[in-house]
Amino acid sequence: MKTKILFFILMIIIFIAIGIIVMFNRNDNNEISNMLNINDTENINNIKKNNTITESEEQADMETNKIKLIINDNALTATLENNSSTRELLNRLAKSDITIEMSDYGNMEKVGLLDFNLPRNDENISTNAGDLILYQGNSFVIYYDQNTWNLTRLGKIDNISQNELKRILGEGDITVVISLY
Repeated sequence: MKTKILFFILMIIIFIAIGIIVMFNRNDNNEISNMLNINDTENINNIKKNNTITESEEQADMETNKIKLIINDNALTATLENNSSTRELLNRLAKSDITIEMSDYGNMEKVGLLDFNLPRNDENISTNAGDLILYQGNSFVIYYDQNTWNLTRLGKIDNISQNELKRILGEGDITVVISLY
């Protein structure tokens, strides 16, 4: 009989512990305070603060989110946008470089198919020379001229003029290797 009672008490303690863990994962101050009967939510706010990336920290992290593009023996850098598309792209680049065969399209862009899909964050945007774009979730696009369409902005090539970019991209098909910077 004592074994059953101890087992029952142990199970209650386990369920309470699981409940506390779930509550902390939710970061819900009121429920945690009520559950633990704690009036001092400052400690809970400090815990949340230490486990949360601030806006300035996120901005600093995004400043380091750069990629390198190798095009016809030219190494270019690009700064990425902060969206789910670029986060997934960075995850894939952390595993290996991505090589894309790209072709000219519409006298405004080079486009190549990825062998995977990225999350889409489409919006109606106008592009400029140097913009890196995701089209339909699986096409990587480098714009060298203007266009307006429903696209996902991935980033922009750093410090390059339209004429210089056109020269680097050249005529016809190209191979682009994308890697982490």
